[in-house]
Amino acid sequence: MVDSAASVNHVDDVNVAVVICAAGSSKRMGGKKKEYLSLPSSADKSLTVLGAAVSAFASCPEIGPIVITVPPDEENGEAASCLPAELCQAKLSGEQPRLAFVPGGPTRRASVHNALSLLKSYNPSHVLIHDGARPWVKAELIQKIIAAAIKYGAVIPALPLVETPKELDRNKTGSSEAHFIKRHLRREDLCIAQTPQAFAFAEILAAHEKAREKEKAENFEYTDDAEVWGEFAGQVAVIPGDPANKKITFPADLDL
Repeated sequence: MVDSAASVNHVDDVNVAVVICAAGSSKRMGGKKKEYLSLPSSADKSLTVLGAAVSAFASCPEIGPIVITVPPDEENGEAASCLPAELCQAKLSGEQPRLAFVPGGPTRRASVHNALSLLKSYNPSHVLIHDGARPWVKAELIQKIIAAAIKYGAVIPALPLVETPKELDRNKTGSSEAHFIKRHLRREDLCIAQTPQAFAFAEILAAHEKAREKEKAENFEYTDDAEVWGEFAGQVAVIPGDPANKKITFPADLDL
């Protein structure tokens, strides 16, 4: 992992935008839209998962516009209704609303692409892309990610593995009870990716456009934005993540 101690310097020409991904169906939450649920660990009992995530970025002075992806069939503004009112009313220096909402696509990558396309009119230099289901992201990590994105062009936070991973060969048995090990991987060479992931804006938008074409041609799906950048734009730097920056996936993650 690269050094994460750098601070944000020479930001006069830096205009940082944020994409918050909240267009998913939350199938593993038992039908509950996880981003819209109250956050039990918060002192403010009216704060939602999405509200906490958005507030963390909105409180950083380096960040300008924030675009939130929402389910494509959402027509009643539910995402906006679960955010603090002051966030929805905030304006940028040019009197543009600071928050914008965009319908998601059929995949996470497509949803992010929709948000990046909307952000073109804001002309950001860099963009952070974050899971709306990670409400515990801290300002310190956000600022380190911004600094690393300015320095390297693309960066993700990641955690080391604490258990030994194995790669399975699923083609050697049709059994659902057991699989054979294909490779014994070394955990020191692997990591667990978190968000926010950050990128130079023009390059990640162009990479998403190329990824869209590959997906159409090859029936392929990208799992995150670092993969998109890595294939079409170059190397991605990695800095230490935060164990507290957890993603909510199951009801137990919220102690429901």
